[in-house]
Amino acid sequence: MELTSNEAVKQAIIAGLGYSILPLIGIKNELMLNQLDVIDVPKLKLESEWNLVWLKSKSLSPQAKSLLNYIETHKNRISMEHFGWISEYEK
Repeated sequence: MELTSNEAVKQAIIAGLGYSILPLIGIKNELMLNQLDVIDVPKLKLESEWNLVWLKSKSLSPQAKSLLNYIETHKNRISMEHFGWISEYEK
């Protein structure tokens, strides 16, 4: 089956139509509501990296520079505060 969005995949899984690989951040609510569960698959370790991007020719405003500086300075705290729950599902 081919579905065109993560939401469609989630709903298909909830309906019992199979399994999928989805990012934890995209299924947080379903995990918290016990609608979905994570199956540990040994040796299948998928990692992603998030990046901030902007148009190379763009001259960043002072506010944008301030935001970049803030994120760089506080990225570990921001990560734990907003994404710390993910560690519960990491094996």
